[in-house]
Amino acid sequence: MKYIGALQAVVTADLSDREPTGAELDAIDLEMPLITAEVELLDVQIMTLDRPMSELDARRIRRARRRVLAARRELSNRAADLSTSGVGA
Repeated sequence: MKYIGALQAVVTADLSDREPTGAELDAIDLEMPLITAEVELLDVQIMTLDRPMSELDARRIRRARRRVLAARRELSNRAADLSTSGVGA
């Protein structure tokens, strides 16, 4: 006779079931300007899917792409500042 109890998975909380930590929430908060800029770019791209692109649409997409690039640059600069601020201290 085989016992199937030993073959079952342990019934405990999975790591994916837990709440985010304070550090994870801080990281999300730090990346929020980039996330917002990417969502705005996606909104503009979706808006132009069902019609021919006009000059105004092209400007909106360029502007949204510039916002994404600026947000990425700002995030990279912050990360570089944080990593070099501890050097030599």
